[in-house]
Amino acid sequence: MSPRAKSATPKAKPATTRKRKKKVEANSVGLAAHEVMAETPPAAVTALRAQIEGADGTVIATYREPFGGFWVALAAIPLARIKPTPYQRELSKAHAERLAGVIPKVGRFLDPVIAVADPESDTPAFITPNGMHRLSALASLGAKAVIALVMPEPEIAFRILALNTEKAHNLKDKAIEVIRMTRAFAADRKRPDRSEADVAFELESAALVTLGVCYERNARFSGGAYNAIVSRTEAFSSEPIKKSLPLREAHAERLLELDEEVADAVGRLKAAGFTSGYLKPIVVARINPLRFVKAGKDDARPDFDKTIDRMMEGAKKFDPSKVRAQDVAIAAAVGGGEGGD
Repeated sequence: MSPRAKSATPKAKPATTRKRKKKVEANSVGLAAHEVMAETPPAAVTALRAQIEGADGTVIATYREPFGGFWVALAAIPLARIKPTPYQRELSKAHAERLAGVIPKVGRFLDPVIAVADPESDTPAFITPNGMHRLSALASLGAKAVIALVMPEPEIAFRILALNTEKAHNLKDKAIEVIRMTRAFAADRKRPDRSEADVAFELESAALVTLGVCYERNARFSGGAYNAIVSRTEAFSSEPIKKSLPLREAHAERLLELDEEVADAVGRLKAAGFTSGYLKPIVVARINPLRFVKAGKDDARPDFDKTIDRMMEGAKKFDPSKVRAQDVAIAAAVGGGEGGD
C-alpha cells in the first residue's frame, strides 16, 4: 500500500462508553391503587385535620399519594385562610387576570393548590408555594374557598417552590425567590446551623443568592449580564446561613459597584454613537477575565473579589473606539442578557 493510501485511511476513533440509565421495571414503584387508603393515618395527619377544621376548612379525604407514599389531606380551605408563601416572587397581575378570564369559561376550577400550615400565624391558617396566581384569580371572581392538597411537612413548601410548578420564572423572579428563602432559612430558630449546602436543592445556585440581594437593592439590576460570571465564582457555603449571608450581601454590594462602572462605560459607548439595547452585555463580555478560562471544579473556582477587581479596572479603562458596529449587531442577534443596557 502506498504512503498516500495509508494516509487516506481514517483512523478508528476510540470507542466511548456512555453509562446507560437503568430502566425502571414497569409497575415497580410506589403504591398500588388499593393501598393509598389501606393504613390508619398517623398522628401528624390527625393534627393536620384539626388545623384544617380550625381554619373553618373541610377535610374531604386523607390518603397516601401513590408515588412516594407520603400522607396528604385533600381539603376545602376558605380563601381568607390561605395565602402565598412570603418568600416567593411578586404577583404577575397579567397572569392572574388571564386565569380569571379563563375560569368562568370552564365554569369550574379543577386545579388544587399545594398548601402547608402557616408557622407564623397565631390562628389556624395555610400558605401555598405554588398557588399565588390561582388564589388571586379566584379572589377577583368572588370565590369563597379553594381545594388544596395539604401536606403535614412544612419543609415541602420550599421544595415545591424550587420546582416552580405554576409559572415560568425569569432570572429576576428566581433570584428574588431564592434570597427570600435564604432569609427565611437564616431566621429559622429550629435549624440555626443549617447551611446553604444543606438546602442546595431549594436554592438551586449560590449565584442566585447574590443576585437576589442585588435585585432587592436595585429592582432594575441587569442580572443576566453578570449571571455567568457570578455562577463561576460563587459556591454553596457549608457554614450556617447566618454567617454566609453577610458574605453574599458584601458580594452583591461589590457587584452593584461594578454595575455603576459598567453603566459609565455604556454611557461612553452611547456618546460615541451606539444606540443598541445590548451595550451592557457587550461591555461586560469585553471586561470579563474568565471568558478564556476553562471552567473547573468547585475547589478551583476563580476568586470572586479578584474577578470583580479586574472587571472594575477594565470598566474604568473601557475604550469605545475598539467596539465595531458588527460587534453590536452580533450581540443583538444572539441576545445579550436580561436587562439590556
